[in-house]
Amino acid sequence: MNKLLSGVSAGVMLFACSVAAHAADLPGKFDGVTIDAKLIGGQQYEKLYERIGEWEKATGAKVNILSKKNHFELDKEIKSDIATGGLSWCVGSNHSSFAPQYPDIYTDLTPLIPAEEIAKFVPALIAASTLDGKLVMLPRAQFDVSALYYQKSLYQDEARKTAFKAKYGYDLTPPDTWAQVTDQAEFFSSPPTFYGTQFAGKEEAINGRFYEMVVAEGGEYLDKDSRPVFNSEAGVRALDWFVKLYKDKAVPAGTTNYLWDDLGQGFASGSIALNLDWPGWASFFNDPKSSKVAGNVGVKVQPAGSSGKRTGWSGHHGFSVTEPCANKEAAASLVWWLTNEDSQKLESAAGPLPTRSAVWEYNIKAAEGDAYKTEVLQAFQEAAKHAFPVPQTPEWIEISNAVYPELQAAILGDKTSKEALDAAAEKATTILQDAGKL
Repeated sequence: MNKLLSGVSAGVMLFACSVAAHAADLPGKFDGVTIDAKLIGGQQYEKLYERIGEWEKATGAKVNILSKKNHFELDKEIKSDIATGGLSWCVGSNHSSFAPQYPDIYTDLTPLIPAEEIAKFVPALIAASTLDGKLVMLPRAQFDVSALYYQKSLYQDEARKTAFKAKYGYDLTPPDTWAQVTDQAEFFSSPPTFYGTQFAGKEEAINGRFYEMVVAEGGEYLDKDSRPVFNSEAGVRALDWFVKLYKDKAVPAGTTNYLWDDLGQGFASGSIALNLDWPGWASFFNDPKSSKVAGNVGVKVQPAGSSGKRTGWSGHHGFSVTEPCANKEAAASLVWWLTNEDSQKLESAAGPLPTRSAVWEYNIKAAEGDAYKTEVLQAFQEAAKHAFPVPQTPEWIEISNAVYPELQAAILGDKTSKEALDAAAEKATTILQDAGKL
């Protein structure tokens, strides 16, 4: 399906011969068992969590949700649990960007989930969910790569088209390069009520966006020896993109405090022209109950940088079972339930990309006759061809936490892009040295 989903090792096939359970045994019976869970929060996940009640009725077990937070806050909570010995809960939301930090806290799911069920997932995502030979999470219908959402009416206004061409010398059409995004974002902006674009400006969110822009500019984040090299000319060009938009007031002033929910609500409010965002928002943006741009949303493949490469930072969500869990079989059943075919059909109907092969086929057929859903599927299938994961180092999140304040310093004008990136690279190098990687 894309570069990330190709080149799967033959070792994944070993899953087929180590499981005694059968799919017919699921979801099982666990009368009197209570599963404590820590889950990612957000409106786009609530439909899936409604299925937990069905699992409880089917199995006789109960689920006690201890917390619902975004992954950044959840990650901090998990670190606190590890530090204080409070890792007594059973099921947790996980993500391919966060999982490598925790090689020991999650159990291997291969003895707990039938092999025939594991085989129904896109094989490369199973491979990406396997750390040190352990399948530490089952992927949910949240394979993420970003495409570009835009307000279609902006490109249908004849006066705007004439004015834009007079100023920039080319036709006003949805952008295919990040240079065009810059032009159009500045052209459309009318602060403080309307802005050309936006970006998540803190934590891994800004570091991940910066990372993919570095790649699109022809650079690397870490080199082949795992040394930070993002303070290169390509890195400066990448960071300058964020700096220029902020300086020119083409993004909201608060963007350095934004995370994903802020971006979703921002575009849905009708105050943003162009929005690079995840597939999970597709249905929300086109629903008149939640969005002022419903019926006016276009979606296309993410733009390319000056190197000709498109941005494509990607990853996937999943659910894991902790090693200390006293009821691993029940916990694994819940994880399977939240990632099974029915759950993935439910989640992906709102836009997220499924991780089960059969659900891709189902969605394509289900979208026939629905122009918007077809456009979304086509855009994200094309976007997925350009997908690439974050550097596969357990220190990625720690590096992100050290780098993002330096990116913010450049965006806010406290440092030049080069000064900020040199300082960030020094911090990242120290982290990797302390971890014994350099």
